[in-house]
Amino acid sequence: MVVTSLDFDKPGKQQGFLQVPYSHNLGGWANVMIPITVIVHGKGPTVLALGGNHGDEYQGQIAIMKLARQVMPEQVTGRLILIPSLNFPAARAATRLSPLDGMNMNRAFPGEPEGPVTSQIAHYLRTVLFPISDVVIDIHSGGRSMEFVPCSHMHVVPDREQRARMMAAMLAWNSDFHFLYADIAGTGLLPVEAENQGRLVITTEMGGGEGIPASVHRLTQSGLRNVLIHVGALKGREQTRAGLGLPPAILTQALHREDYLLAPESGVFEIAVELGAKVKKGQAIGSIHHLERADRTPEPVIAQSAGYLITMRAPCLTQQGDCVAVIAQRVNARDVLRA
Repeated sequence: MVVTSLDFDKPGKQQGFLQVPYSHNLGGWANVMIPITVIVHGKGPTVLALGGNHGDEYQGQIAIMKLARQVMPEQVTGRLILIPSLNFPAARAATRLSPLDGMNMNRAFPGEPEGPVTSQIAHYLRTVLFPISDVVIDIHSGGRSMEFVPCSHMHVVPDREQRARMMAAMLAWNSDFHFLYADIAGTGLLPVEAENQGRLVITTEMGGGEGIPASVHRLTQSGLRNVLIHVGALKGREQTRAGLGLPPAILTQALHREDYLLAPESGVFEIAVELGAKVKKGQAIGSIHHLERADRTPEPVIAQSAGYLITMRAPCLTQQGDCVAVIAQRVNARDVLRA
């Protein structure tokens, strides 16, 4: 059901829309219009770069919009397909989930061709855009719910060759931290669908919250360009951390459920350690305060493993079961590639 007037094989630069059918109370023949830019020049890989998988995560949306405006065809070797705001209704509403159907784009796969808007978009990615892509870049942040140490990250996929290529591309983002993660909140993820199709998939968590520091914008934008150069889709010289005068990055992983700390009670969450700091197993990394009972001792949130505080909950007000922190352990890249 999703259509576009763009020709994905046409040389040059095209800007247009993915049009998703959607009827509402004041529009029987309406469409959701998702901006998309396609840049084709010469022979090389096809890279699909996505922002706004979750609508309230704007770092990637800004980076891809700027890239779409700035990059000219002669700078490209292959094909760039750039979608700044994939979940466009959510981006306009500053929400994580789509306000049209309540769906989470990152839990919508494989999708349905005639389902809700979010499901239609997922189906189009799975059946049209992923099959023609060699590389999929899905830029996330914590949005309004979480604050991350800015990092590129990836799944530890079973195929070792695919894993090694993903590792090299992830490291090319040149963030201080890199993060190998697991899924504890359901299935249907966009990166998993692309990985299952054999694509080189790079994802990120570029900070979070509603106020985005300039340094995070710079890292998001420079990292995206450097990864495009790394995979051979954009002309230029690849930058390394050593070449930039930076120390080696810290590679971490949180692959076990106990690494993801959930609020034991509802209340007001207070973090007790800084993002990126080392924590010990058994350490209280924060506490839940009880608004209705100021006389009650706050409920501690205890680290179940040692490692680095890679992310924390952004809003203080917290419901029981919300993820309030993730502890990630430092690992060696060689061990990850051999596993």
